[in-house]
Amino acid sequence: MAGLWYEDFEEGRVFDHEWTRTITQTDNQWFSLLTMNTQPVHIDAHAAAKSVWKRPLVNSLFTLGCMVGMSVNDTTFGTTIANLGMDKVRFPHPLFEGDTIRIRTTVLAKRESKSRPGEGIVTLQHECFNQDGVLCGICERAALMRKRPAAS
Repeated sequence: MAGLWYEDFEEGRVFDHEWTRTITQTDNQWFSLLTMNTQPVHIDAHAAAKSVWKRPLVNSLFTLGCMVGMSVNDTTFGTTIANLGMDKVRFPHPLFEGDTIRIRTTVLAKRESKSRPGEGIVTLQHECFNQDGVLCGICERAALMRKRPAAS
């Protein structure tokens, strides 16, 4: 499904995205190192084994990126102009290498842009669940969206 135009979003609509993704050791380590996060609990299995988690913890910013990225195909692919911000980001349960995630998106609000005709702002809530259905991440995202072009 291509992204939705501003007009297509309805407050309260829920998307249970069909993509799932198993997070690998390589994903976690590369993301952490590419973003200069040298926290040993993400990149050092021996250090992580001595942590409260007893194993490597998935970098929370990787989780946040997946929450947004895995929603794009159903919501904003080709129709978004920009992300305006993310708010109320929380990680209520840890994710570990080998966990498989799925994402749910709920449209919380929408309004026309006051300064940019032909565009509107949609507020989306993204939720990340592990393979056991446990909520592992949540955020609200404001996206500047294109309105449907006028018929020619």
